[in-house]
Amino acid sequence: MDRESIADELLSAWVDGELDGQPEQRERVEAWLREHPQDAARVRQWAADRDALRARLASELDAPLPPRLRAMVLGPPWAPSRRWLRAAMAAGLLLVGGVIGALLGRQWPAAGPVAAMSGGWVQRAAFAHSVYVPEPRHAVEVRAQEEHLARWLTRRIDVPVKLFDLREFGFELVGGRLLPDGPGKSAQLMYQDAQGLRVTVYLRKPDEGTDAAFRYERQGDLGMFYWVESGAGYALVGTLSKEQLLALAESIYRQHPVAGAASAPK
Repeated sequence: MDRESIADELLSAWVDGELDGQPEQRERVEAWLREHPQDAARVRQWAADRDALRARLASELDAPLPPRLRAMVLGPPWAPSRRWLRAAMAAGLLLVGGVIGALLGRQWPAAGPVAAMSGGWVQRAAFAHSVYVPEPRHAVEVRAQEEHLARWLTRRIDVPVKLFDLREFGFELVGGRLLPDGPGKSAQLMYQDAQGLRVTVYLRKPDEGTDAAFRYERQGDLGMFYWVESGAGYALVGTLSKEQLLALAESIYRQHPVAGAASAPK
């Protein structure tokens, strides 16, 4: 039996119990694991990581969406155009546990405290935060004082980039940078408070069909709010509390070049 005949995707499916209805495939994987102790050890670690993350995030799965953000995402209960989104969010909550398990069936690079968040672009936002926030001198590519920052990023990622004003929360814009994002590009804006604490805002043009729901995730000390609004995907990342990040996320939403003026709740 050659190594290529057992791909990581198949090992992951075995860990998640997805081969229970495929006895031949299941037996094939189990035979492989008996013959290859290194792969067996990897699979056991995947399962342990999955269970640990599920336990850590269990309290968040049942956390209610704050009323103001629920209004932003869903609109009034009677709005027919939002009914599909309410149903999608309900289905999404039921699937969170399965998604976490599926994601942890792969080996993610250890890039900071967040190593397995749902959604490829959300992971990239977390990784970029972990990579650049610790940088003392080269945290950004273009500093806030350079007037072309917003225009340059807007042209590169094909999304209107707003330099959000978060000074009422004590955060000053440090600057921004251009980042690779799968087959496209994304932008990262970095903010810092008087104590040197930093948060980042990751912006990208969302893929067609990307879920627009406003979501919160936390792993270790790092938390994230992410959502899609008017053709732009946002991920706010930082080590602040959920309440502090929520306040920043609401401010960013209201300053969105389109949504902030047209559809922010009163």
